[in-house]
Amino acid sequence: MWDWLSSRSDRLGNRSHNLTYPNIEGNARLAIALYDLTHTLARDLTAPADAARAWDEAHAVATLQGIVNRDAPRLYLRYVEHDGANVDDYWLAQLTAKGAWLAGASIQRVPTLEELVTRFRDDIAGAVVYDASLPALSNLASTIAGVQNLIAIREDATPGSLFDRLVTNGLKLPIVQRICATDFPAGEAQSAKCAAYHWAVERFIETGLCDPHYLGYYIDAWWINHAHHCVPNHHTLTNHDYFVAKRAFFCDLNCWPDETAVDDPHQPVGADLRALQEILHALYVRRGGKGMLHVGGFIPWAFKYTDLPQAGGIHDGVQSEWELVRIISAYDGFLDADAIGHGAMANASFYMHFPLEERYPQRLPTSDEDCGTGFPTGHDRQESRSHKSTDDDRDWIVFYVGDYDAAAWIYQRMPDLWEDKRRGEVPLTWSLNPVLCRRAPMVMDHMRRTRTPNDFFMAGDNGAGYLNPAMLIEPRPESNLPSGLANWRDHCTAYYQQWDLRITGFIIDGRATQTPSAALDAYAKFSPDGVVMQYDDVDMRMHGEMPVLRRGPDIGGDVGATVERILADIAERRTRGVRFHWYRSILQSPAWHADITHALAQRDARIQVVGAPEFFARLKHHLSQ
Repeated sequence: MWDWLSSRSDRLGNRSHNLTYPNIEGNARLAIALYDLTHTLARDLTAPADAARAWDEAHAVATLQGIVNRDAPRLYLRYVEHDGANVDDYWLAQLTAKGAWLAGASIQRVPTLEELVTRFRDDIAGAVVYDASLPALSNLASTIAGVQNLIAIREDATPGSLFDRLVTNGLKLPIVQRICATDFPAGEAQSAKCAAYHWAVERFIETGLCDPHYLGYYIDAWWINHAHHCVPNHHTLTNHDYFVAKRAFFCDLNCWPDETAVDDPHQPVGADLRALQEILHALYVRRGGKGMLHVGGFIPWAFKYTDLPQAGGIHDGVQSEWELVRIISAYDGFLDADAIGHGAMANASFYMHFPLEERYPQRLPTSDEDCGTGFPTGHDRQESRSHKSTDDDRDWIVFYVGDYDAAAWIYQRMPDLWEDKRRGEVPLTWSLNPVLCRRAPMVMDHMRRTRTPNDFFMAGDNGAGYLNPAMLIEPRPESNLPSGLANWRDHCTAYYQQWDLRITGFIIDGRATQTPSAALDAYAKFSPDGVVMQYDDVDMRMHGEMPVLRRGPDIGGDVGATVERILADIAERRTRGVRFHWYRSILQSPAWHADITHALAQRDARIQVVGAPEFFARLKHHLSQ
C-alpha cells in the first residue's frame, strides 16, 4: 500500500470506526489494478491540444474500466479530487480497511496506459475510433464501446497522441468500428448531429444491443475546445464506466423546442429535442413499457444549452434542468443528477459490486403515541425540553439536508460533510435518493453504519430518482404514452423498503404541473408518513392518511443572516397558524446546522429542531385533530 492510500487527509477529518463490513469471498486472492489518472488534471485546459490529451486518456480508460469491471471489481482509478484531497483514495481506504469488503485484496499499481491496456487485452476486442470534428460521435463511441467491448479512442494522427500510441503504432489495437463526420452529411434540412444519433438508435437500441433501462446523458467532445469554461473534472468522462458496464446508450442533446443547439447552429429549430425524444421513445419501446429509465448526467450548463454567454442558449440553468427532467419523465425516466460543481465520479462500475444488506432499518414512529414525550429523539434532547410536547405553542423545524439526488455528489462530499466532528450534535435528516445505491452503494452503507442517534434519513427529490410525477399521468405531454405511475410506484417501493424510508422530503415539480392527486395516491403506498410539495394550494393538509406539507425557503450562507431569515419566516407563518417548518440546505455541514439550531434556541425557546420521523408524526397528529 502506498502512503497516499493508507493515510487519512486532515481535510477529510475522518473518524475511526470499529465496524465489520461484508467481505468479498476469496478477496485475499483478488488482484485489483490501480491506475492513476490525476496527471490529466494538471493539463492546461486553455490549450485545446492539452485538453484533447486529457480527454483522450480519460475516455479510453473509462470505457476500458466499464468493460473489465462488468462482472467483478478489477480496475480502480485515482482521479476525482475535492478541496485538495483525492476522493477515490478515501473510498478505497474505507473498502480495504481491516474487516472491510476488500480487506486482504492485492492492490497492484499500473504505471502506464499501455501496460493497463495490455493487462486487460483479453477483455477487449479492439478500439472504436471516432472523428471529433462532429463532437456527438464521442458519445456514440461510448455506446459502441459498451455493446462491443471496445476502447473509445479519438482519431488523431499527431505523433504521440493516444491514437498513435494505441492504434497506429505501439499496441496496434485493431479498429473494430470507425465512425466519421463524413458518414453523416448535413443538408439544408438535416442535422449531422441528429443524423448520427438516429443511426445509433437504429443499430443499438432497436436491435436490443443496448440495455433500455440506462441512458448516459454526458457532454460530448465539444468539451475539448471549450474546457476552459469550467474546472477539469467536468468532462465527466470517468462517469461513463458504470453506463458502459450496463451497455447504456449515450447522448448529449438540447431539450428546448425553441432554439438550435450551440454545437449545431445550422440545424432546424428544435431538432435536438426531436432526436432526444426519438432516443427516449426507442428505449421505452424496448422496455415494453415496463420499468424505469435510469438517466445519469445533467444539463452541461457551463458549456451548452443555457443563457450563459459561452453556452449559446436563451434559457437559464435551473429552467433547463427542469425542462430536461420534464422531458425524460414523460418516458418513465428519472435523473441521477451529476450536476456541474461536484459532477465527477469515478469507479462506479467497481462499486456496483459492493454487497449491500437486504434492508437497512431506521427507528420510525409506529403509532400516534410516538408523537408524545416518549418519542426517541436522541442525544439527550428530550430531557432538555422545558415544555411538554403537547403544548400548542411549539414550532417544529425539520432540516432537509441536501441536495443528494446524484451519486457523484454524495461520492464527492460525504468524505468531508459526513465526517464533520460535530455531526450528531443536533437532529439532521439526510435526504438521499435511495436509487443512488446503484452507483455509490458503499457511501450509503457507510452512512447507515456510522450514523448517530441524531442522524435520520428520508428520500430526496423526488423519491428513488428525480422526475416529475405529473408527467407520469395521462394524458402525457411530449410522449402521449400510457400512464407510467405504476412503474414509478413499484420502482420506489423496492428502494424505500430496502432503506426503510417512509417519507419523501421534497417533490420538485419544476416546469411540470403540480403533483396531482392520483400521483399522491401512489406516494401514499410507499411514502405513507409524509411528502413535501414544491407547489401546493395550502401550507399543510392530509391526503388520506398521508400528511402533505408545502415547502419552505432554501437556506444557506452566513449563520447570523440565516437565523434571522428563519425567525422572520416562522413569525410570518405563525400569523397563519402554521407551526411546522421545512428548510432545505444544500451541501451545508453538520457544524453549520448545529450553529443555526443553537442560535434559534437562544432566540426563541418555542422552536424545536427534530428529525423527519418525529416531525411528520407530529404533523400527522396535528392535522388529524
